[in-house]
Amino acid sequence: MSDQAARLVVLVSGSGTNLQALLDATADRSYGAQVVAVGADRSGIEGLARAERAGVPTFVERLDDYPDRASWDAAIAERIAAYRPDLVVCAGFMKILGAPTLRAFPVVNTHPALLPAFPGAHGVRDALEYGVRVTGCTVMLVDEGVDTGPIIAQEAVRVYDGDDEHTLHERIKSVERGLLVDTVGRMVRHGWTVTGRKVRLGP
Repeated sequence: MSDQAARLVVLVSGSGTNLQALLDATADRSYGAQVVAVGADRSGIEGLARAERAGVPTFVERLDDYPDRASWDAAIAERIAAYRPDLVVCAGFMKILGAPTLRAFPVVNTHPALLPAFPGAHGVRDALEYGVRVTGCTVMLVDEGVDTGPIIAQEAVRVYDGDDEHTLHERIKSVERGLLVDTVGRMVRHGWTVTGRKVRLGP
């Protein structure tokens, strides 16, 4: 990687704890990246406030403001493109990105389970209900499916007998933040290649 920091656009829908972890990491120049913009699908959220406190530009594209999904897909892709990102990071972003974004930029997302097990919006609950003893989190490249993209990194989290969805999810999220920061950092510093479904970090 060159001495110039990679440009990250981070997308959020809620409190932005993963975003904050990235902002903290990028404060160190050796990390190799800077957050150049934060986008959201709704206004008034803590994720946007975190970006504003850090002096990072923000934008909001609400699905309800567009006549159809295709129009929103095109609009958010255009907003992202304005910041010329090297990598787009979904950090708790609760909308599925369409082809205009996915064809233009590499996009990274996280999921609170060990994919391909328990995809979708309720990965923590589904893992608990199934009775697994180990679950975890996944960092993946995003494709046009739901949690179906090539897996970059995973980390296991033990399930305890007394866990409910909240306690387990909080423990997963604490691991997820570190895994996301580590994975994005390795990607921007060392690059990556994709062969079939296998992602390799480094030259």
